[in-house]
Parts: sequence; structure tokens; C-alpha cells
Amino acid sequence: MERLTIWQQNVNKSPLCQHTLLSNNILVKHDVSIVSLQEPSINAFNNTIASKDWITVYPSTHCANPGKTRTLTLIRSIIKTDTWEQIDFPSGDVTIISIKGDWGKLTVFNIYVEGNSNRTISQLKHFHRSRPDVVEHSVTGVAHNLWVGDFNHHHPHWDDRNDARLFTTEALEAANFLIDAVSALGLHMALPGGIPTHLHNITKKWTRLDQVFISDHSTDLIEACDTETRFRSTKTDHLPVVTTLNLTIPVTQASAIPNFREVDWTEFRENLSI
Repeated sequence: MERLTIWQQNVNKSPLCQHTLLSNNILVKHDVSIVSLQEPSINAFNNTIASKDWITVYPSTHCANPGKTRTLTLIRSIIKTDTWEQIDFPSGDVTIISIKGDWGKLTVFNIYVEGNSNRTISQLKHFHRSRPDVVEHSVTGVAHNLWVGDFNHHHPHWDDRNDARLFTTEALEAANFLIDAVSALGLHMALPGGIPTHLHNITKKWTRLDQVFISDHSTDLIEACDTETRFRSTKTDHLPVVTTLNLTIPVTQASAIPNFREVDWTEFRENLSI
């Protein structure tokens, strides 16, 4: 893969939506390396929907509390397994993976924030401050951090300023807590303000719930960060957000698959008889 591309989307716990996404060729067209899902589909056996093309990364709390799993990360199976690892986090609302290359290390935080609550944001702040080995240090190159997900907050910085109904006192307090947190942690909003990501089922008005934040020193890596308006899928009210970074990812070479229709069976039998 020439570039690392991340597809993020809230699939509203819909198996149909998740299956449609993973079976659609749009992920191939975008050459997606990582899929970050919020509110994924979890079945009665505490498993999700995936395919052989993806390695499933559940939150580190999934086995103990699968009912609280609200994030899921899928990594394309051709990415070399010795180039990435999962990082533990004490909540099903966050799944963390760390990817390394000769350019350094990228830590991807897949995040779901419930309503106006800032409990998850507080946990993330504590993580950043208590785990500098993860977020600050890299054996080679530079350490980069990326937050993607559904933050469920409204603010004039990213929503339509004319939609005053969104900016209640409670909503602004919650959003300001998020803004102060990302600022203190040295993160920059990568998805430009004013781009909507969510269509309300009742009012049919567009708002912005999904975000992308990246380390201040990493903004030059962003080649593209935008919504994919051609694919929303059924059973979800969130548009996907696609972020492409100028980082190369080591992949395994696909082995050739024999085509039995092209076999010269006469020659084949002669070789067997030798």
C-alpha cells in the first residue's frame, strides 16, 4: 500500500449496514488499510461481522463485557502483522492500535463518546499523560497520534453556525471540554469545519458528530480527509469519513493462485509418470 487510508463510520449496530460495507468494493477503490467502526454489530455469540480480508480488533474489554463494545477496528489482512499491535484501554468505547514503519509510529484511537458525557474524553486525557511510551516515543522516526470516531458533540467550530438549536448550554459545555482536551494534548482538527457527517432521522437536518484529530506536528501527513458521500449504506444515519495519510505500510505479497483451466493436462500427466 502506497498510502495509509482509514475509513471510519458509525454503523448503528446494524448487521446489514456492516455487511454491506465490508462486501462492497468501495473499500478496495479507496485502498483502505483500516476500518474504524463505532457502534458495530455484535451478535448473540459476542462476535461481529468480518471477512478473510480483515483482521478483527475488539476493544481490550470485549471478552469481559461484550455488551459495552461500541468500537471495533478492522485491519486489512495483507498488512504485515509484525508492524502493528493493539494497545489496552479500559473501556469498550475505545480501541487502540499502533502501527510502525521506517517513518516512525502511528497510534490510532477509535473512539465513541456517549451523548454529552465526557467520561471517555477524561479517560483519554489520562491515557495520554500516563502512557508517554505509547503516544510520544518511537524507536525510529516520529510518533504520530490520530483520534477518529463519533464524538456526539455540537459546536459552531464544526457545525452550521446558523443552527442555533444545537448549541444549548449543556452541548457547548461538553464540546468545550473536548476542545480543551485536544488542545492540551497537542491535537489538531483534521476534518475541516462545516462538513456535515450525520443526518437526523426525524428532523432530516445535517449535523457534525464525527471527527478526526491528529497530532499538531503530523498535519503535513494528511493527503485527504473528507466524507464519502457516495456511500452511506442502509440502516445508518452517519456518512463515512475517509482519511489518507502520506505513510507507507509494509504488506505481504499475495501468493499466486493456480488456474486449473489453463493446465496442459497431457504435459502434466507426462511429468507425473517420470
